[in-house]
Amino acid sequence: MKSQATTICCLILILATEYSQSRFHIRAKDGDKLQGPERKPKTGRTQEKCHGPCSTSSNCSQPCAQHFHGEIGFICNGNKWQKSTETCTSLSVETLFMDSNSASRLSVAAPSITLHILDYQTPEPIRSVAQGIQKNCPLDYACIINAVKSSEATSGNIAFIVELLKNISTDLSDNVTREKMKSYSKVANHILDPAVIPNWAFIPDKNVSSDLLQSVNWFARQLHIQNEPEHIVDEFFIQTKGFPINNNTSERSLRFSMSLNNTVEGILGIIEIPRQELWKLPPDASQAVGIAFPTLGAVLKEAHLENTRLPRLVNGLVLSVILPEKLEQILFTFEKINKSQNARAKCVGWHSRKRRWDENVCETKLDTKNRVQCRCNYTNVMVSFSILMSPISVDNKVLDYITCIGLSVSILSLILCLMIEATVWSRVVMTDISYMRHVCIVNIAVSLLTANVWFILGSNFNKKAQDYNWCVAVTFFSHFFYLCLFFWMLFKALLIIYGLLVVFRRMMKSRMMAIGFAIGYGCPLVIAATTVAITVPGKGYVRRGACWLNWDDTKALLAFAVPALVIVAVNLIVVLVVAINTQRPSIGSSKSQDVAIILRISKNVAILTPLLGLTWGFGIATLIEGTSLIFHIIFALLNAFQGFFILLFGTIMDHKIRDALRMRMSSLKGQSRVAENASLSPTYGSKLMNR
Repeated sequence: MKSQATTICCLILILATEYSQSRFHIRAKDGDKLQGPERKPKTGRTQEKCHGPCSTSSNCSQPCAQHFHGEIGFICNGNKWQKSTETCTSLSVETLFMDSNSASRLSVAAPSITLHILDYQTPEPIRSVAQGIQKNCPLDYACIINAVKSSEATSGNIAFIVELLKNISTDLSDNVTREKMKSYSKVANHILDPAVIPNWAFIPDKNVSSDLLQSVNWFARQLHIQNEPEHIVDEFFIQTKGFPINNNTSERSLRFSMSLNNTVEGILGIIEIPRQELWKLPPDASQAVGIAFPTLGAVLKEAHLENTRLPRLVNGLVLSVILPEKLEQILFTFEKINKSQNARAKCVGWHSRKRRWDENVCETKLDTKNRVQCRCNYTNVMVSFSILMSPISVDNKVLDYITCIGLSVSILSLILCLMIEATVWSRVVMTDISYMRHVCIVNIAVSLLTANVWFILGSNFNKKAQDYNWCVAVTFFSHFFYLCLFFWMLFKALLIIYGLLVVFRRMMKSRMMAIGFAIGYGCPLVIAATTVAITVPGKGYVRRGACWLNWDDTKALLAFAVPALVIVAVNLIVVLVVAINTQRPSIGSSKSQDVAIILRISKNVAILTPLLGLTWGFGIATLIEGTSLIFHIIFALLNAFQGFFILLFGTIMDHKIRDALRMRMSSLKGQSRVAENASLSPTYGSKLMNR
C-alpha cells in the first residue's frame, strides 16, 4: 500500500513538473524580447493566410499558432487577403496564478489524494481573477505582473489584459495603496508600449481603449495620498502623481514629461488647479491625483462620431485628473507632439459615457507652435483631457503670400475705385438710376475695404494670445461688412427691377436711398447681431484657432453662407430676366437712356455675382475635412483679389466712367494750359510790375 502511494505521488510530481516546465518554456521564449522599454512585442502568429479566390468584401479566418487560443480574421481588399481582426490569446486565469500556486499544488502528494487533483487545468472564467489575487497577493497585486509582462502583446492578449484591469477596478478597488497602484500600472504599461499600438487596431471590440482609460481612472479614484506630494507611478507609458489639498492650499500643479518612443526628449503636460477653485474646498484635507498617458491617445476610438470622415488625431498627452467634486475648472498646458505650422489645436475632454472627445467643455486660452493652454470644466464623466489636431486648419506659406499680396492689391484697388468715383461723380449721376448705381458701387467698395481691414486685424491677432472678447468683435465686424457687400449687390439687382417696372418710376430719390441703406446695412446688422446673441452665450460664435464664424459646434457660418449664396442665386435670376425683357420691342426710345443704364448694371452684376459666389463657394468647400490644398489656394486667390475685380468690372470697364474720366482729365489739362498761357502774356506781366 505504501509503495502504491509512493508511485501515485511520483506520478503526480512528474506530470505537474512537466506541465509547469512546458508553460515556463513558453513564457521564457516569449519574454526574451519583452524585458526592457526597447523591446518590440510580437504579434499573434499564424502559419499562413487564407487560401482560395479573393473577391471583394469576402472574408475568412485562420486558427492562431500553437499555444494560442482564438482565430485571425482576414478580409479581401484589392484582390489580397488583409488581416482585419485577431483574438489570439495565450493568457488565462490559470497562467496568471500558476507560479504562485505551483508549490501548494505539488505539496499535496499523499496517499489520500487521488489523481483528480489535476483538474486545476480546467479554464476558469475571468471573474475568478479577484479570488486569485485575494488568495495570492492581496497587499500589492504583484503576483500577476510576471505572467502579463512575459506574454506576447497580441490583440487577444491586449483585450484580455484590459478586461483583467477592468475587473480589478470593479472588484478590488477598495483601499488602493501606492503598492497596488504601482502593480496595476505595470500591467497597463505593458499594453501601452509604442511597439504594441498597431495591434490595438485588430481588436474586434472598439471600446477596449476607452474601457482601459475608464478603468485606470476609476482605480486611481480610490487611491489614498499621504500628507506629502507623491510621485506614485513612474512607468514609461503611464505616470501617476498626487498631493493633498484644502481651502488654504496655494495654487498647485502636476507636471509630467513623458517620451513617446523611448527617446530622451519628453512631451510636457501640466495640470494646474487655480487658487479660486481651491477656495471652494472645505477645511478638511482632500487630494488631487493626476495620470499621464503619452501613447493612449493613439488608440482611443470615438463612438458614434458624426459629421467626420477622418479620425481626429490626439496631438498631446492624455491627462486624467481626480479631484473633489466641488472643483469645476482646471488649467492644462499641453506640448504638441506634431509641431508643424498647420498643427492647430482644439482643447477637448473625454466623455466617458458617450466615449468621444467633447470640444464644448474646454476653451483654448493660448495656441502657439509648440504649446497649448486650455481651461476645462471638470465633472464625474469628464476627467480626461487632451488636444486634438485640427484637420481643417491649413497654414501654408503659399497661402500666406497669396493673401498678403492679394489683400494689398485689393485695398489699393478699392481706394483707387473710390477716388475715381469722387472724380467723375458729377458727370455720371445724371438720372436717379445712375445716381443709385454709383451709390451702390461706393458702398460696395467701402464695405469690402472695411471687411479687409478687419480680416487683417483678425489674421494678425490669431498669431498672438487669443482674447475671446476681442476675437468676437473681430468676427462680428468681418461678418457684418462681408454681408453688406452682398446685400448692396442685392440692391443693385433691385435697381434693375426698378428700371423695368413702371410702378417704381416715380419713387423719390430720398426714398430710394432709405431703401438702399436699409437693405445694404440694416439686413446685415440684424443677421450679424442675431448670430452673436444666439451663439456667444454657449461659446459657439467663433472658431477655435481663428477669429471667424464657428462651423464645427454651432454652424454659425451658415449665417453668412446662406444669405450670400441666396443673393447670388437671386441676382443671377434677375440678370436672366433682364436679358429676356430687353429684347422686347415694347421698350421705347423715351426709355433708351434708362435701358442703357440698366444694361450696364446688368453686365456689372452678371460678372461680379458669379465671381463673388464662386469665391465663397470655394470658401465653404475648404471647411470639408480632407479638402485638397488647391481649394484653399483658389479661395485665397479669389478672396484676396475681390477689390481688384470690383475696380476692373465695376468701374474701369464702364465706358461712361472712362469717358467722364477722360473729360475730367482733359478739363484739368485745359485749365493748366490756360493758367500757363495767362502767366506768359504781357498784360499779366505788366500787372505784376504795377504791384
